[in-house]
Amino acid sequence: MNDDRTAPLGVIAGNNRYPFLTLRAARAAGVQRLGVVAFEGETDPAIAELADEIVWLRVGQLGKMLRQFKAWSINRAIMAGQIAPKNLFELRPDFRALLLLGRLRERNAESLFGAVADELARAGVTLLPATTYLEDLLATAGHLAGPKPGRTLRNDVEFGMRIAKETSRLDIGQSVVVKKGTVLAVEAFEGTDECIRRGGALGRGGGVLCKVSKPNQDLRFDVPVIGPRTVEAASVANLSAIAIEADRTLLLERERIFEIAAGTGVTLVGVEP
Repeated sequence: MNDDRTAPLGVIAGNNRYPFLTLRAARAAGVQRLGVVAFEGETDPAIAELADEIVWLRVGQLGKMLRQFKAWSINRAIMAGQIAPKNLFELRPDFRALLLLGRLRERNAESLFGAVADELARAGVTLLPATTYLEDLLATAGHLAGPKPGRTLRNDVEFGMRIAKETSRLDIGQSVVVKKGTVLAVEAFEGTDECIRRGGALGRGGGVLCKVSKPNQDLRFDVPVIGPRTVEAASVANLSAIAIEADRTLLLERERIFEIAAGTGVTLVGVEP
């Protein structure tokens, strides 16, 4: 693989703002040619404005994606942004994807994306860590935004991070909501936002969202992310705080996150892994 950070780059773009930030950061780092694989019903169409070349696919058109990278002479790529979980179970796979799915014993996000990474490698495309070009957005340890945490909140953070590590190890989910030593909600297939809403309703205010990476997490396609929407959701659910892992969690739109945390009174803390 060419390890030149300015070499042509493919971006496999999911939803929300993550792909936009990746493309802008790659361009700022000197990447001259950006080829984007976008997905119908997932990727924001405005992404085309940042791409030199773009192709629109359905989720599951693996063979077409591999052929497109070859046509663009691109041999390194980044997965940026999520695919809605429901779409992973509503695939209309092409023949290449059918062969891939037939080899999988488990069909969760990790196994699917890991298999896609293997297929990319066979086609001569190296999948880079999803944090590439966004290293400056990784959370640091300590109090990050919002009110400073007191002893009760710190205790809940310690408890919640330990529980979240266990649920992530079991491949259930990477987020939990806790309050006063009680687990209120565990993230699973429904996603973080629904976990926040459920935990907030059960706790009736004062809960803490704890979000972690999995043990031995593959950072090529599965990086914990916090964005403005997460902080807003926590505020609406009357949570007191969000705890994340330092150096393993991306803060997308950092300034906006800190502004919302300050305005809503949601504490944001980074915890050493």
